[in-house]
Amino acid sequence: MKLSTEFQTHLASGATTLCRCWLLVRADGVSYGFTDHDCDLGFDGVTFRADSGLSAAALQQATGLSVDNTEAVGALSDEGLNGADIEAGRFDNATVRCWLVNWTDPAQRALQFNGFLGELTRSGGMFRAELRGLTDRLNQPLGRVYQKTCAAVLGDAACGFDLTTPGYVAEIAAEQIAEDRVFRFAAVSGFETGWFRRGRLDVTSGSATGLSGVIKKDFANDGGRVIELWAPMRARVSPGDRLRLIAGCDKRFETCRLKFDNLLNFQGFPDIPGDDWTVSYPAGASVTHGGSRR
Repeated sequence: MKLSTEFQTHLASGATTLCRCWLLVRADGVSYGFTDHDCDLGFDGVTFRADSGLSAAALQQATGLSVDNTEAVGALSDEGLNGADIEAGRFDNATVRCWLVNWTDPAQRALQFNGFLGELTRSGGMFRAELRGLTDRLNQPLGRVYQKTCAAVLGDAACGFDLTTPGYVAEIAAEQIAEDRVFRFAAVSGFETGWFRRGRLDVTSGSATGLSGVIKKDFANDGGRVIELWAPMRARVSPGDRLRLIAGCDKRFETCRLKFDNLLNFQGFPDIPGDDWTVSYPAGASVTHGGSRR
């Protein structure tokens, strides 16, 4: 970021009034502003709070595609980052920006860091967050995998299936919950048993609003219906909280055609020969040697 003439003059003066300001934006759009100054500051419509106790380690930066990284440490509070939201995963992959700011004139500032949260831990009333630069995303593998099953996620851009299509989503209230992962219902009307296996359970009200879980099992039991998740929800779901159940996809060619009628968007290669074919071919071949067949 190019520094303004006024900010360059201030930095060169030898008597600076500098602080850091941090903007953290969660995936659900909720934002938090922090500063290590002793008074609140504001710019770009954001208030950066001074009572967060936030501090940061030295930022490591390099030219080229090297990954920028640093750490931020701060105090947990009900009005800022709190342990329950961290435990629920609400800050996972949140975006982070950091500015060096002249606190006497916040218009004089320079963007020092632009990235996202990595590992975030809490203990003893404090949190510690690993910050990763944007170039870290370049370490992720890209390209398609040649496999029989579909590589898309149901409802994403590659799949193209509309998850709001009637018959593929159920809005229902939670009834009985065990271990934060087993949900029991008197009935889930209009959907056959197993319809939601490999699907998703979204929480749309209550303390776990915005969280989701992947469905491991969908079966009938004692005259009712049981939806079991692979892992417990990371926040408490209470009876009466609203849930959204989304149909499951096992990524097979037949399922895409028969269950979702979405064959044109199938992202797999169902005609690739499997291991059984490659092994069986030599065993079935005949060899001619000296005029005789063996």
